[in-house]
Amino acid sequence: MAGRNANIYFPEEIYSKLRQVAGTKISRFVSEAVEEKIKREEQQKKEKFQKKLIAGYKSIAKNKKIQKEQEIWDETISDM
Repeated sequence: MAGRNANIYFPEEIYSKLRQVAGTKISRFVSEAVEEKIKREEQQKKEKFQKKLIAGYKSIAKNKKIQKEQEIWDETISDM
């Protein structure tokens, strides 16, 4: 597996807990944790974008409804 090295600073307390949990496979543990975090962040961005799309669609649909109602009122007034 190709990869890159990175130096990461951990406070002593965090590093001790990391060693207890991950043992000697710290690199794999950190890599998987970072990958998980990236996936969550990407999912949140996707959900936020979808919410914006839905809000935009609702806004356009509402405007079309208002325009249609305005057309009906305009026709009603012009028929008088």
